[in-house]
Amino acid sequence: MALNKLVGFGKQLLRVKVVDCNTEDSRLSRCLNTLDLVALGVGSTLGAGVYVLAGAVARENSGPAIVLCFLIAALASVLAGLCYAEFGARVPKTGSAYLYSYVTVGELWAFITGWNLILSYIIGTSSVARAWSATFDELVGKRIEQFCREYMSMNAPGILAKYPDMFAVVIIFTLTGLLAFGVKESAMVNKVFTCINILVLLFMVVSGLVKGTLKNWQLDPEEILHPNYTSNSNTLPTKEILGVGGFMPFGFTGVLSGAATCFYAFVGFDCIATTGEEVKNPQRAIPIGIVSSLLICLVAYFGVSAALTLMMPYYLLDSNSPLPVAFKYVGWGGAKYAVAVGSLCALSTSRLGAMFPMPRVVWAMADDGLLFKFMAEISPRTKTPLTATLTSGVGAAIMAFLFDLKDLVDLMSIGTLLAYTLVAACVLVLRYQHKQPGLVYEIASTQDEVELSDGISVPSMDILPGVEERFSFKTLLFPDNPEPTILSGFAVNICASVMGTLILVFSVLAVHGGAAAWNIVALIVIFMMCLLLTFIIWRQPESKTKLSFKVPLLPFLPVISMFVNVYLMMQLDRGTWIRFSVWMAIGFVIYFGYGIRHSAEAALAHDGEFSQCWLLCFCICNSENDTG
Repeated sequence: MALNKLVGFGKQLLRVKVVDCNTEDSRLSRCLNTLDLVALGVGSTLGAGVYVLAGAVARENSGPAIVLCFLIAALASVLAGLCYAEFGARVPKTGSAYLYSYVTVGELWAFITGWNLILSYIIGTSSVARAWSATFDELVGKRIEQFCREYMSMNAPGILAKYPDMFAVVIIFTLTGLLAFGVKESAMVNKVFTCINILVLLFMVVSGLVKGTLKNWQLDPEEILHPNYTSNSNTLPTKEILGVGGFMPFGFTGVLSGAATCFYAFVGFDCIATTGEEVKNPQRAIPIGIVSSLLICLVAYFGVSAALTLMMPYYLLDSNSPLPVAFKYVGWGGAKYAVAVGSLCALSTSRLGAMFPMPRVVWAMADDGLLFKFMAEISPRTKTPLTATLTSGVGAAIMAFLFDLKDLVDLMSIGTLLAYTLVAACVLVLRYQHKQPGLVYEIASTQDEVELSDGISVPSMDILPGVEERFSFKTLLFPDNPEPTILSGFAVNICASVMGTLILVFSVLAVHGGAAAWNIVALIVIFMMCLLLTFIIWRQPESKTKLSFKVPLLPFLPVISMFVNVYLMMQLDRGTWIRFSVWMAIGFVIYFGYGIRHSAEAALAHDGEFSQCWLLCFCICNSENDTG
């Protein structure tokens, strides 16, 4: 009895959502085109990362090697973006990675993914709002900061910000009102601001080529610390601030640490994946929008970070407003106003891109019963998730009011990296299944039975009648059937699960294990095991389902994406993991206290069981009547 209850509870946690992909019906307004999606992706991604984060990372983590930080972070994002693009073509519905996990690996993982996406979007909105406030404050002589420090100081170092940012709260509420007004109006404002942003960034890159010098990539600490050294700044650097000098003053470790933070700069493209029910021709528009926006952002980040470190020595960069200070350093003080306008436009579009998907994920989860039902209401006039939008705005405003930018950025990175890892794993699993779990493309045909070697009978749609499929090492490496089967799909599931665990262990040992001989041997063994599992997956037959976009080089790209994402997660500090654990604990209380009992899929399963019982009783009654 106890075993049956345990099995039943496990099935509840892993039940998948059934999505009908044949219909284009939507309760939301379908009014966005491909250009709207590209502008939304670029606008949401080119924000605080280029105007604020580049200075902080270059000064504290990487120096001029900030360009490598952005390249590594871009690699992780492009790999994840390709996986998102395939799911966008496969499941053109609202929900992003949350929905993708729900139709593939089950309800519990879907809730974890969705809960982390909400964390990422809340922090994205609040951190960009604080950056917007800081940029505007710089223009008015930091009067807002002085007032708040004097009259509203918060004495909780390491926990809260030094002072509450009231202006950031006002900014968030203004944006919430715009989003509640309508999708098309928000997209138009986003396109205008994005164009201004790109023009300012082009000006920044050209300025760096004109006023920059390669000497700033070849600094010698001994020369700088010499008493006779002259500089454009009165700041006296220390040995710790300078590092070892050169292009990579803090070593490759500093580059990897900076890349984990720079990953935040590429967060934003996934907002495109939440527009599945608000875009025309989503199977085509979503993949194009994701890939195009990521490529544009990669070029922009690389160019601006290179220009910034060429114009000004890395140890003199300002952590909050690096671009205006850099122009002042090279004698172009007037240009800071053009940069300020561009940065305000960029931060506005970035806030819009962070806030746009958040209520849609909240709405999707509430509509599925995993979050409170009152958040699933749709405005009849604007066709937007009004209640979810207002709730999201309040949550982001509280975070912006209380917490500092750097703490928010690291916490956002860990939630997003986890979501990206699960999406890559879902693509890996889904492409090798004999049928697409949770996805309805056409009416299912009658299933035949396949007997495995242990005597268990399982259904299959791809084995010819009378042909039995038995497990062996030969069939694992050299499958006879060109189509996916129950056995091949099961093998991929097991290999992917084991590989996920090995990747986690590998990343922990690589980051924290040191250079001990036993650790190096363990890393080599784990790496070889991952290669073997990848080879086994590669040998299995793929699904022939036709899609407008598919991830190339399967299974290698999703596996590499999982490796990069988990490794970057391990680069984040202990405080970030503690805050993340608190957030997850709150989520599990909500899920096990409310979501698991109010899940729409649970209600459907209950109705199905009731229908089966009713049909059985009907048959028994008819049988008795016939006998009588």
